[in-house]
Amino acid sequence: MNTIIQSVGSYIPKRRYSNDELAQLHNINTSDEWIRSHTGIGYRHIAEDSQASSDLGYEAAMEALDRAGLGPEAIGGIIVATATPDYPGFPATACVIQERLGAKQAFAFDLSAGCSGFIYGLEVARGMLHTGRVQHILVIGAEKLTSVVDWSDRNCVLFGDAAGAVVVSADPEHPAGTRGIICSELHADGSGADALMVAAGGSRRPMKDGYDDISQITLRMEGRRVYNFAVSVLVKTLKALLEQSSLSIDDLTYIVPHQANSRITQAAAKRLGIPMEKFYMNIEDLANTSAASIPVALREMEEKDLLHRGDTIAIIGFGAGLTYGGNIIKW
Repeated sequence: MNTIIQSVGSYIPKRRYSNDELAQLHNINTSDEWIRSHTGIGYRHIAEDSQASSDLGYEAAMEALDRAGLGPEAIGGIIVATATPDYPGFPATACVIQERLGAKQAFAFDLSAGCSGFIYGLEVARGMLHTGRVQHILVIGAEKLTSVVDWSDRNCVLFGDAAGAVVVSADPEHPAGTRGIICSELHADGSGADALMVAAGGSRRPMKDGYDDISQITLRMEGRRVYNFAVSVLVKTLKALLEQSSLSIDDLTYIVPHQANSRITQAAAKRLGIPMEKFYMNIEDLANTSAASIPVALREMEEKDLLHRGDTIAIIGFGAGLTYGGNIIKW
């Protein structure tokens, strides 16, 4: 049985800050020239203080449902990939969205795989659909990363807020390989767990006694370590996907990587001998939105008429954990 992406939705907060505006607002020692030259980022969108990740995810899910022509009652499951849940541990952000959607027949849970979360979520949904117990699953990547950044740390310029959602459906009509998710690769390297993390707030370092050091409760990243990892696994994952699917680079219409840093993609493209035109990038306007970045990019590609039925694409994620993986999809 095929598993297809039936529709895509997204939500991008209205507030948009340029590099210079962000630097001035938070008195950050950086500049537009430095940020663009080191990351490719020019802008990022920031959610309202009153908005949580579930609010962003709900809007993206509603658009995905509308574009699929489905009501909430048709959804058998909701998987939310997020590193910034509404609440620490419980309740799941997916349950908050389930209630607001009125998807009363759906199971709901959160998935924590950092910026690879959407990739992982697609493969989890595919396995569940193959059981035949449900017909449609919402996979949502929703992030309010600006809620966990330290605005005095220059790394804060890397991140933005957004949500993307897809309706993933069982498709018994098309022969295998003619539509839907063709293959997947999921991997992790836990030896790099400390390279990208929020140190306090979990069971390792509870918040019971409070923390005066903001570095313990905000996102911290070893930039060079994460960069080297990301370049390596982007190359490794694409090669593995092509080998598994018996496809070549020329068979791919686009490669859609996690939008972390344009220099990561440029370095990987150079190693692979692939022109940058093969990669779809939108980091200039949105920055790094973690688990939301790939579904948001897919929705944008549809809006620009770049993605059509029958196209073959590779999507690749990498991030905290350290996790990485990808999918090849026949659109």
